[in-house]
Amino acid sequence: MNANFTQKFSQPIVEKVAIVGAGPGGLAAAIALRSQGIEVQVYEKAQEFRPAGTGLGLAPNGLHSLDAIAPGIVETLKSSGCEVHHTVLKSIQGETIRTNATKYLEQYGQPLLTIWWYRLQQVLASRLPSDIIHLNHRCIGFQQDANGVKIHFDGEKSVDADLLIGADGVNSVIRETLFGEGKPNYIGSMCWRAVIKYRHELFNDYELVFVKGNQQFMYLLNVGGGYTSWISRKFSPEYSLSHSADEVKSRILHELADWDESFRVVVEATPAEEIWEGPICVGVARRRHRPPLTQWSQGRVTLLGDAAHPMAPAMGQGANTTFEDAYQLRECFSDSANLQEALTSYEQCRIERTKLIQARSALGEMRYYDINTVASNGQTQERQMSMNDDFHKWVYDFKPSVKS
Repeated sequence: MNANFTQKFSQPIVEKVAIVGAGPGGLAAAIALRSQGIEVQVYEKAQEFRPAGTGLGLAPNGLHSLDAIAPGIVETLKSSGCEVHHTVLKSIQGETIRTNATKYLEQYGQPLLTIWWYRLQQVLASRLPSDIIHLNHRCIGFQQDANGVKIHFDGEKSVDADLLIGADGVNSVIRETLFGEGKPNYIGSMCWRAVIKYRHELFNDYELVFVKGNQQFMYLLNVGGGYTSWISRKFSPEYSLSHSADEVKSRILHELADWDESFRVVVEATPAEEIWEGPICVGVARRRHRPPLTQWSQGRVTLLGDAAHPMAPAMGQGANTTFEDAYQLRECFSDSANLQEALTSYEQCRIERTKLIQARSALGEMRYYDINTVASNGQTQERQMSMNDDFHKWVYDFKPSVKS
C-alpha cells in the first residue's frame, strides 16, 4: 500500500488548530476536528457565556451534519428545543390565512427544530473540555508563514497554531484581515428580536407562527422550555439605530401599532434591555457590489460559517450550512495527505453550494416584502413555486456520507 495513503489515515495532518469564535459554528468545528485526534483551542471575545441570541430553526441538513459530527447530540437538542409539527400564517389582524403540517421528518429523516441560540451553544459546549474554550479573547489580527500562524488578541496576548479557523461571524476579523473587503452589505431589512420566558397562546396549536404585514413581518417561535422567540423585520431602504433600550422598545411597538394585540403582547412583555435591534447585513446584496468569496483560505487560515458565507435569514440556513461546513472540514482533513490539499478540497465541496443558498436567501428576504427581484425574467408564479420546491429539496437532502 502507498506510504502516503497509509500515513494520511494514521495521523492528523495538523497538530494544533485555533478557532476564533465560540458560537455554534466554532464549537461544532472544534468537536469535529477533535474527533480526528487534533488539538483544538477555541477563543471567544465574550467575557462569559450568557443568555443571548435569537431563536433559530435547525433543518434536516443541519441536523444530519451535527449527528455525523457528534452522534447523539441531535436527541439532546430535541429535548432542549421544540420540534415543529404545525405552522400557521396569520394576517396582522389575527386572521388565519393558512395552516400547515410539516413533513420534514417524513421527507428528509430529521424534523424542523426550533431552539434558542444560547441553548444550542450550551449543548455544543458541553461536548468539549471546558479548558479548551478561552473567553475574553478578542482577536485583533494574525500573522502567518510556512510553519504556522500567530494569532493576536487584545491585551498583548498571542497564541501559535498550525491552522487558524475564522468562525467569528458576519463581522469577521479573520475575513477582513485576509481579504480587506470592508463591512458587509445592508440589504434593506431592519430587525428587532428577543427571547423571553413566555408561552404564547397560539403555541397550543402551532409551534411556529408567521405574521405577514405590509413590507413587514413577524415570527413567533416556540423554542422549548417555556421560552418564546419573537422576530420582527421591516423593509427599510435606509437604516438608523435607536439611542436607548427604551427607544428601541417604543420604536418596535410603534411599528406594530396596527397589529392585533395577541402579537403586540409578547413585545410588551419583553424588558427593553433584552430587545436586539439591528440591520440585516450579508455578503450578497441587491446591488451586488460585494459578491460571495471565490476562496475561503489563504495559507494556514480558513473561514467557516457566517465568516465565509453570511446568509440573509429568510431561509433559516445560517446555522445549518455552518454545520455542513464543520462536517465537511472534518472529512477533508480525514481524507487528505496535507493541509493544503484539505483546505482546497474543503473549498471545492462548499463554495458553490453556499453561494447558491446565499443568493436564494437574499432573494427570499426581498420576497418577504413583496419585492420580486426576478419578475423581469418573465417567470410564471407556478414555475417559481416549482423551482422553490426543487431548491428546498436540494438544500434539505444534504446527508453526510457514511463511511465503513
